[in-house]
Amino acid sequence: MSRIVVLIGSTRKGGNTDLLARSFAEGASKNNSVELVSVADYKINPCIGCNSCFARDKNECFQNDDMSVIYDKLRDADIVVIASPVYFYGISAQLKAMIDRLHTPMRNEFQIKKLALLLVGAATLPELFDSIKMQYQLILNFFHLEDAGTVLVRGVKDKGDILKTKALKEAYALGLSIE
Repeated sequence: MSRIVVLIGSTRKGGNTDLLARSFAEGASKNNSVELVSVADYKINPCIGCNSCFARDKNECFQNDDMSVIYDKLRDADIVVIASPVYFYGISAQLKAMIDRLHTPMRNEFQIKKLALLLVGAATLPELFDSIKMQYQLILNFFHLEDAGTVLVRGVKDKGDILKTKALKEAYALGLSIE
């Protein structure tokens, strides 16, 4: 049984990204412990690149926000799932802020072995997800993580559009396949 943390990058509760992440979690929870972490529930400032965390006690960031809670969740995770809407061919700003705050030696304490990616975009362009997939691959390579899988959904714009696709079943099946 793995401990999975799903980082949901949408601030829209019940939106397409939220539904996709929850479907994944439903499948994954059959064989694993799953925690959904929505950026909408946390106040996280962006990293300012000061590198003070490299010199501070326990490598803690000087910023007093909710990122300390996220660090605790990730410290215990075996698998992390990134779920984000796609805005201008990138992940959401809120999720990017959370990920950028992992630029800390504290991440060396994490036991994460696998990473998965769930993306939702309104456009239908074939290259819609290319820039995010490149970043995802670079992260897998740099941290020597196993790719646990991806679900990439095009053409869903309005809240609930994802219900008209096969994506929720795909996400559920991906979650179920993780042991």
